[in-house]
Amino acid sequence: MTSSLDTRPSSLSYWAVIPAAGIGRRMGSEIPKQYLELRGRAIILHTLDRLLAHPSVNGVVVALSRHDGWWEHLEPHYDKPVTRVEGGIERCHSVLNALHELALHADDADWVLVHDAARPCLSHSDLDKLIQTLADDEVGGLLGVPVRDTMKRAEANDRVVDTVERENLWHALTPQMFRLGPLRHALEQAIEAEQLVTDEASAMEHAGYQPRLVEGSAGNIKITRAEDLVLADFYLQQQESN
Repeated sequence: MTSSLDTRPSSLSYWAVIPAAGIGRRMGSEIPKQYLELRGRAIILHTLDRLLAHPSVNGVVVALSRHDGWWEHLEPHYDKPVTRVEGGIERCHSVLNALHELALHADDADWVLVHDAARPCLSHSDLDKLIQTLADDEVGGLLGVPVRDTMKRAEANDRVVDTVERENLWHALTPQMFRLGPLRHALEQAIEAEQLVTDEASAMEHAGYQPRLVEGSAGNIKITRAEDLVLADFYLQQQESN
């Protein structure tokens, strides 16, 4: 279902973007991982639920592959706009396409929260914390979790060549939240420089900014392998029981 972004209440200024044009090769499934079933529904629907249930989020732009044959069968119904745009070859292209769509209706100063389609366990409290912490931040930032394990660097043959000091290292999560204008420009600059950044914070770093890390929950997992579905089911059950 595609709704018009023009329904945006003028007093609100938070938007979400979901890049979902990938095929998820590591899952080894016949369909893109965002359409795999989790608790009786497609993963991407759980993700949409989490974002659109938050009162600060006005609507979502979903970037899908040109050849996506699954979205049209979901028929998601929300009382906030969900708009589809064509994704690109890499994540950065998909996000930029979504931002170009948003720029037609939103202000450059509006906040954009970019969230992975395959992170269906985002909690309301983590989303609250991210929005509240960054509301007055000059740059923006992202959810993350400090690294607690010993980190190893390996060569191509999987032999350890170094133990990496874990102090000040974080696992980057999503959503990643930045102003529409600066993020759009940062992605354009990175792509022009042939820097195919793998997340939005990297684009902002490339543009000279220092995004802020906001500690979130380790339960905000990204589903990349079959066993992650079981873990995601567990986290969703835990959230429902609290």
